[in-house]
Amino acid sequence: MKNIFWGDRGTEVAYLQLALTRAGFPLAQDGIFGSRTCAALRAFTGEEHACSVDAEDWRRLIPYLKGYHAETIVSGDVPYSSVLNGYVIEGLLERYPFLETGSIGRSVMGREIPFLKIGKGKKQMFYNASFHANESITTPVLLSFAEEYAAAYTAGGKISGVSAAELFENYQLYVVPMVNPDGVDLVNGILANGIYYRQARAISEGYPQIPFPSGWKANIYGIDLNLQFPAGWENAKQIKYAQGYTSPAPRDFVGEAPLTAPESLAVYQFTREHDFSLILAYHTQGEVIYWKYLDYEPERSREIAQYFGRVSGYAVEETPSASGYAGYKDWFIQEYDRPGYTVEAGEGQNPLPMSQFDAIYERNRGILLGGMTQIPPG
Repeated sequence: MKNIFWGDRGTEVAYLQLALTRAGFPLAQDGIFGSRTCAALRAFTGEEHACSVDAEDWRRLIPYLKGYHAETIVSGDVPYSSVLNGYVIEGLLERYPFLETGSIGRSVMGREIPFLKIGKGKKQMFYNASFHANESITTPVLLSFAEEYAAAYTAGGKISGVSAAELFENYQLYVVPMVNPDGVDLVNGILANGIYYRQARAISEGYPQIPFPSGWKANIYGIDLNLQFPAGWENAKQIKYAQGYTSPAPRDFVGEAPLTAPESLAVYQFTREHDFSLILAYHTQGEVIYWKYLDYEPERSREIAQYFGRVSGYAVEETPSASGYAGYKDWFIQEYDRPGYTVEAGEGQNPLPMSQFDAIYERNRGILLGGMTQIPPG
């Protein structure tokens, strides 16, 4: 974390406010380092003239972001970044040592792309989020479910009537909460300068109709990570080129070839290394579940999609042809003939405000649980 000072604004200030709130000094997480934040910081540090945060202050504050001193580690009306994603995962591992973690690979900027694993059963499931940079509200959706599951397992309890211990014994759930850390950090203000920021801004200037950085979906090189998979990639290229996305762009550029973006390649290779029975790819927005790729209809995939629709209230639809190629869900269905779903959570304009989080999570708990329970164990 960088040093921050009175008058600063941005994501780091919001994280300071969240940490102070968890430490017992409640603040609105508005990202403005003003008099109230300064007073709370002084109360926390015991320093009468404290109105800045340096490395030593962050050392004392970060445990509150990790959740070591909080009842829950996923709450907070703050944007998620690769920094906070890492802190939350570390906090989960500290509180629930039976969880496992690792990295599926690295982003363009060298950031780790971490995963969490819960359970030891034979059936493997895979949930991922934040393929797109301005859809990072999906990250805490997966982290919240991981926390709820882990807490129920620790307590010998249930999730919506289902025994957490039985889930743990019968399934292995793999979660990648943030596929696109560089892009997320760009949108959420962590990348405020430097070569990658300047490069992204230069790309964006070629697309003045797309607001910068809020309209950015791609990885930091301007490649749309969910248009990178070998499932009708040439079709996707034809469609997107016709729309004018013929070179790196804030969104919808398919890349020079499939799997040229390291983040997409990492997801592809991670999938190849496992035996996933079902995948969920979380996006925003529209409150709709896409379940099919072309004429592929894996066994029970329609039935499970309809179940997801009932428990969430989301519409269940086939993917529109204009965006129906080269996605991760498309490739998984084509390659493995197993159920795969894109869940478009929430409604509005991306990036959705964090104020929608509670409602989104409540409507998706049944999908996240059903991603396991709808596949028989064994």
